[in-house]
Amino acid sequence: MSQAEALPRTPRPLWSLGLLRSEITTTFRRWRTLALLAVLAGVPVLVGIAVKIETGDGGGGQGGPAFLSQITHNGLFLVFTSLAVTLPFFLPMSVGVIAGDSLAGEAHGGTLRYLLVAPAGRTRLLLVKYAATLTFCLVGTLVVALSALLTGALLFPVGEVTLLSGTSVTFAEGLLRALAIAVAVALSLVGVAAVGLFVSALTTSGIAAMATTVGLLITVQILDNLPQLHALQPYLFSHYWLSFADLLRDPVYWDQLQKNVGLQALYALVFGSAAWARFTTRDVTA
Repeated sequence: MSQAEALPRTPRPLWSLGLLRSEITTTFRRWRTLALLAVLAGVPVLVGIAVKIETGDGGGGQGGPAFLSQITHNGLFLVFTSLAVTLPFFLPMSVGVIAGDSLAGEAHGGTLRYLLVAPAGRTRLLLVKYAATLTFCLVGTLVVALSALLTGALLFPVGEVTLLSGTSVTFAEGLLRALAIAVAVALSLVGVAAVGLFVSALTTSGIAAMATTVGLLITVQILDNLPQLHALQPYLFSHYWLSFADLLRDPVYWDQLQKNVGLQALYALVFGSAAWARFTTRDVTA
């Protein structure tokens, strides 16, 4: 036995800040990612302008989310409305595109094999890809919230916030609640990210993975609105998405929020494990 063979091998750590930093930088430098963020930033602007025009025509901003009519009285409510508008489709669709392309896109481009033979390793690469997707979840949500905050401040008055329960809080506390809501919305996307990562581990076509993830998203949304499936709906990852509105009550209603976090964690565990099982046994040739 040679001296090199006698030396114990040092196990690779499952985490690498350098690899994560490189993955996040690569993700946010892609034109596709920037285009998705631009679309997300544009939604609050369109909502704010639409409400402003309707108000100017004598409308009261009625319909839509429960706090839509409050935008004309306080621009901070544009943040809550924009998150409610983007959460059912725009935000999860964007996350589905990023997650679906995470592994399949590398395989299609012929770079996945080189990532695995270079210092990465399959488990660590999978964790880094998922962490980068979760980073996009947070950044995308904050982009919506910040765009809505700036648009609301420009188009409407701001000040004390009247919560859904009728209690008034200061503008500063309203900002803190807006930040908490943005975090709650980002956590609501954890399940979509895990499903997208699993789909991405099944194929070598980035387009197919993205389309499949978005298709699953639309299907789940349809199932969640069919009264005949009420027994199944509490287990769908989208069922508690709008529970963030409970953060606008005094006191806060935690029940639905906790169920949402628990459900997202369950999806992350199940589909993350499935993605790991598939990816670590997959024959990577590209």
